[in-house]
Amino acid sequence: MQTLETALLAVEYALDKKGIDLKLLDVRGISTLTDYLLLVSGRSDRQVQAIAENIKTEFKSQHTIMPLAIEGMDKGRWVLIDYGEIMVHVFQPTVREFYDLEGLWSEAPEVELAQTEAP
Repeated sequence: MQTLETALLAVEYALDKKGIDLKLLDVRGISTLTDYLLLVSGRSDRQVQAIAENIKTEFKSQHTIMPLAIEGMDKGRWVLIDYGEIMVHVFQPTVREFYDLEGLWSEAPEVELAQTEAP
């Protein structure tokens, strides 16, 4: 599976749990850590955890893809799921605003997403 295709699956899995304000950044030319960053918000600690858990579960069950690391699942304010070529950040809005990863990676082109709101 191609990296962008995998990143777009993560978008789909985040939307399944009504993730909001999704941004997929292409950092291939400016980062040696990863190729894509997916930023998504959830409205509460439970929703942040549900979004992150759904991404992890769907990748494992549908594609046998396991994360290299997961941080923050216990608190649900900011969960990082590291898949190597893709890093998923699921935040509560206030935490996302405070850390401003969009600003930090402002040079990265944003991948256009067909649907960025859950139906």
